[in-house]
Amino acid sequence: MSAHCQLTGAKPGFGNNISHSHRRTSRRFDPNVQRKRYWLPSEGRHVRLTLSARAIKTVDAIGIEAAVARIRARGGKA
Repeated sequence: MSAHCQLTGAKPGFGNNISHSHRRTSRRFDPNVQRKRYWLPSEGRHVRLTLSARAIKTVDAIGIEAAVARIRARGGKA
């Protein structure tokens, strides 16, 4: 699964692990991405979205219809 949120656009950040001896190695900071299924009443079907934990709370606040409209406005598929 790609570590990418469809609603907020959150993607991995990159940085370094720093050891006790201060050697640096690359690492990724992945967003907390979950696959969640919602019922979309206007289309009479379910949609499966890949959302960050913060985006799931946003969907709860604004509703699935508004969230899908935002995803489609960003050029995403929902």
